[in-house]
Amino acid sequence: MRGWVVIAALVAGCASTGEGDPRDPFEGVNRRVYRFNDVVDVHVAQPVARGYKRVVPGEIRDRVRNFFGNIGDVFIGANNILQGKFADGAGDWARVLWNTSFGLFGIHDVASEMGYEKHDEDFGQTFGWWGAKSGPYLILPLLGSSTMRDGLGKGVDLYTDPLTEVRPYHLEYGLIGLRLTQTRADLLDASRILEEAALDKYVFQRDAYLQRRRSLIYDGQPPRERPAEEADDGKTR
Repeated sequence: MRGWVVIAALVAGCASTGEGDPRDPFEGVNRRVYRFNDVVDVHVAQPVARGYKRVVPGEIRDRVRNFFGNIGDVFIGANNILQGKFADGAGDWARVLWNTSFGLFGIHDVASEMGYEKHDEDFGQTFGWWGAKSGPYLILPLLGSSTMRDGLGKGVDLYTDPLTEVRPYHLEYGLIGLRLTQTRADLLDASRILEEAALDKYVFQRDAYLQRRRSLIYDGQPPRERPAEEADDGKTR
């Protein structure tokens, strides 16, 4: 779950019941996986994130977020290049250069202060930009909302994650755990809004996720949808 899930769903409204949604042919299975993920989140992820937020000062959390964001910019740049957005890709890699050097290995985001925009790209978006259709909506165990296309993209994201190459293993697991905890801590307020606003959290999250992913693929300017195309949001040119 991402903070944009709450924002997008609040904008879109929460009236949908999800009955017979053609984008979600596996809703029964998805809801069971969603309940499993929710139990893990409520009893493990959220308590750890709240403890982390209580113990670690905000300035330190900002540095942790910047450090992992700097690593992510390497692959954001690669995805922009693969999508033919060469200027954006060059800007992403310039961010890495400035933040790694003058930002002390990324803990300070000097590139944003210099005017280099932070982007949000991944391999799922790249596949969509290339024209791959989204396929059915899926809830992945522990990973959350996805589609068939984005699931393949997440597989590539995980395969290319440089943290998996860190040795010894206890350092690798520690860094991955820290990144997950930081991400979850950043979303605690969004979770509270979701709990208060949604009549059906599953539908709320699904609709927001699909809306957000479509917007990302089209860089915030998606074409107007026709009902028959709602599940097929591959970019066409």
